[in-house]
This record gives sequence, structure tokens and C-alpha cells, in this order.
Amino acid sequence: MAEVEKRIALLVDADNAPASKIDAILTELARYGTANVRRAYGNWKSPHLKGWEAVLHEYAIRPIQQFAYSSGKNASDMAMVIDAMDLLYARNLDGFAIVSSDADFTPLVMRLRNDNLQVYGFGEEKTPLPFVRACSHFLYLEKLGLAEQKDAPAAVSARNDEAMRADATLKRLLSGAVSAAADEDGWSHLGRVGSHIGNKGPFDSRNYGYGKLSELIKAIDLFETRQEGKTLWVRPKQSPAKVEGRPAAKKAPRKVATPAKQAKPTQ
Repeated sequence: MAEVEKRIALLVDADNAPASKIDAILTELARYGTANVRRAYGNWKSPHLKGWEAVLHEYAIRPIQQFAYSSGKNASDMAMVIDAMDLLYARNLDGFAIVSSDADFTPLVMRLRNDNLQVYGFGEEKTPLPFVRACSHFLYLEKLGLAEQKDAPAAVSARNDEAMRADATLKRLLSGAVSAAADEDGWSHLGRVGSHIGNKGPFDSRNYGYGKLSELIKAIDLFETRQEGKTLWVRPKQSPAKVEGRPAAKKAPRKVATPAKQAKPTQ
């Protein structure tokens, strides 16, 4: 029997998301299921949302009008939260996609996940970490689609790699996962490493410029790898003083030749 596709509600905070990324967002969501609810929230009388108006019909997104009742307040946030709770209580969805760079949606995400729903977050790199880490999956909009491009300038790739290798949080995350998944010989199956990382929180190698975890593992230059068919094994790089996890054998002291004893003359 064919697996039933997951039903996902796509809710877009149009005031805090670029319209140019909607195609990439829907392409990403298609990996997980079908976005059969598509809504974008904002004051559609505002010239700021002209870019969104051009894509609403093309991608079958329903615009939800929300007037700004007071200056400096984003009324769209409250409208999105109310709609999300109505959809949650209808009990006919498997997940939500929240497109925003606003940390005010963090309590909503936590509430949705409390009901065992997947939450796919999309936001700009300025998105506060509480919102990022609350989601089941999170992708930065600036990185979305870039990992598939093979013609990225070498200088840009070099800068990304340098920043990645200086990221202490990332290094701790990867090292901890490799250690937790290690066998008696210190080697870790990459699949188990990925599962351990995913259990801790949202992680996507594309946020660091790599389409696959295996590519990121090799680029960060902390581990040695071993390929066996389609299986990749990983372990921390060994120090020069160690061979196969054991201390290097000590050199035996060099023997110094001693002169032979002369025989005593017989009397």
C-alpha cells in the first residue's frame, strides 16, 4: 500500500519573509508532504507587500488581510497564531511550515510540537535562535537552494568553510554525535551520527553551504572517514602519536657494545 503523504499547512508572515523564496520553500516542503493549506498574512494595502501580490495566484496562496490597528505593531502575528490553533484543533494536519524571522512565533512552535506535529521553519539568518531551535527542521532562506548550485565562487566557498571551522557550537555538536555513535574501534556509522544530531534539535547541513552531512563532515576537517560501499564511517582524527587508537610503540634503547673480557694469563 502506498504511503499516505503528510498534510502540511504553510503559514507565511509576509511582513517578515521575501516573496522571491516561495518557490524554493514549496520545493523543500514537497520532500515531506503536500502543502494543502497555503496562507500569507499581511496588510495587503501596504506597498511593502507588492512583491508578494505577484506570486499569490501563481502558487495558490490565500492572502489573509490584516490591518495594522496600531503603529509599530505587527497584527499579522496574532492572526497567524489564531489560525494555526484553529487548524491544530481541526486535527486533519500532520505538520506546519512557518515562514518568518520573528521570534514571537516560538511559543506557537512549541505548542504545535507538543502535539507531536512536525514544524518546518524558514527564516532569514537574523532569525533569533529560540525560534530556530524550537522547530523540527529549520532552513535559512539565504542558504535555501544554494547547496545545489555547483558554480558557487571559490572565494565564497572558502569564506563559508573558514566560518564553519571557527564555529565552536557546530564542532561540539558534530564531535559529540560522532562520539555517541562510536563502536568499540571508535568508528561511527554516518547514519547514526545524523540520527543523534536530529534528536537533539533542528539541523540541516545546507545552512552551512553543504547539501549532505557527509560533505560537511569532510569539509570541517575534524574527522577521518572510511567508505564501505554506500556506507560512510567517521571517527575523530588520530594524533600522530597514536596508531589505530593505541599509543605508538616505544623505541627500544640502543645497546652499546662492551669490550670482551680479557682472559687472565695462566701461571
